[in-house]
Amino acid sequence: MDLIPAIDVIGENGTALAGGAMLGAVFGFLAQRTRFCTRSAVLDVVRARGLSSLAIWFAGFAVAMFGVQLLLAYGALDVAETRFFSTAQSLSGALIGGGLFGVGMVLARGCVSRLLVLGASGNLRAVFTILVTAIVGLATYDGILVPLRDSIGGLWNTAAIGGNDLLAHAALPQSAGVWLGLVLALGAVALAVAARLSVWNFLGAAGVGATIAGGWYFTYTLSTQVFEPIQAESLSFIRPLATSSALLGGSSAAGLDQGLLIGTILGAFAAAVIFRNFRISTFSEPGTPSIIRYAAGGLLMGFGGILAVGCTVGAGLTGGSVLAVSSLTGLAAMMIGAGVADRVIDGRAQSAASQQAHPVAAE
Repeated sequence: MDLIPAIDVIGENGTALAGGAMLGAVFGFLAQRTRFCTRSAVLDVVRARGLSSLAIWFAGFAVAMFGVQLLLAYGALDVAETRFFSTAQSLSGALIGGGLFGVGMVLARGCVSRLLVLGASGNLRAVFTILVTAIVGLATYDGILVPLRDSIGGLWNTAAIGGNDLLAHAALPQSAGVWLGLVLALGAVALAVAARLSVWNFLGAAGVGATIAGGWYFTYTLSTQVFEPIQAESLSFIRPLATSSALLGGSSAAGLDQGLLIGTILGAFAAAVIFRNFRISTFSEPGTPSIIRYAAGGLLMGFGGILAVGCTVGAGLTGGSVLAVSSLTGLAAMMIGAGVADRVIDGRAQSAASQQAHPVAAE
């Protein structure tokens, strides 16, 4: 892929911005149509309510890993100098931050990417939570919460275990990653069949995963053609929310992060309008939890996401697809945190509602 013509016309930052916008638009459109959501996938397991959301999430994850591992195996991508492998990554941050993020996405009824999609579809509760997440994320990334972040993140890192590459720990060649991705992809097909997922939903979820591979390929290609060195990366949402605030002071130029946010919002908005899913939702609707709950969720996701160096997409899919130990640890912590939070917080509410509806049976 030759990006030189685009770089000559709109510059390096402009090319990164445009690429991020295109990737984000595809992600936002498909995530809106498939209801791609890590929280919902966790609740499928915790509440034993079915397999649809889990099948959608797993299809995205499997395709992301399979696609990225193919790129690595064929030399179309090199991640050795990325943030995942060039420096030691925090395992304590992944565990604690991931757990906090998981609790936060239950409180807010969605992770960062899901809330962006919901906000673009008219959900003002999601917009509010995103604003809280962005403010706390900035304070954690480059503000008053940095000392707390560093003190937690410095407790244990991947240098203590000999690196962040899962395949290296298992003494396996790069080709093993392709086989693992293929197994997961076949498992995703089987799970989709078991869940009776429609072909379109499965393809849409696979498309979400493909944007992760596309992001890695685009940024790596761009890194080999620009004058100023940049690191290859793929989709993430917690960092872009935090760093975009720096643009207000003119300290940096818009790039991939901002393009990703803009594209995701526009793609999700387009899907909501085209398929008539756009609807204004507020805190005044019956059965809606208090604004305090959403604020607490945003706070935990803002701090926990930066501490874990990624959200469910940035750590879970982008980092998970390159088999980074810290990212897979963070993803597991997010899922466990979400599962525990749902049982403790929402499980009690469901039990109380069941007792009110069936008092005799409950006794």
